[in-house]
Amino acid sequence: MKYYSIGKFAKIIGKSEQTLRNWDKEGRLKPHHVTPSGYRYYSQEQVNHFLGMSNTKPKDRKTIGYCRVSSHKQKDDLERQIENGVCQ
Repeated sequence: MKYYSIGKFAKIIGKSEQTLRNWDKEGRLKPHHVTPSGYRYYSQEQVNHFLGMSNTKPKDRKTIGYCRVSSHKQKDDLERQIENGVCQ
C-alpha cells in the first residue's frame, strides 16, 4: 500500500497541512498512522475516499459504443470494428 506524508496528501486533496492537523485533533480525518516521531501518513485508500474514487470496479459494468460509417469507403473500417468486438 502507498502512503503519503501530510504535505503530499494536503497537496493531492487541495487542503493545507494545518487543516489536516486540525482535522486530526477534531477527529474528522485521522491519518492512517503516525510514526513515533510524530509524522503523519495517509494511505492511498484515504486519498481515494476523500476524492470520491472507488477502489473497486463494478463487475457488471457494460460499455456501449456507437459505430457508423458515413460513406461506402468506410465500410471496411466498420467491418474491422465489428471483428474486434468494438461494434456489435
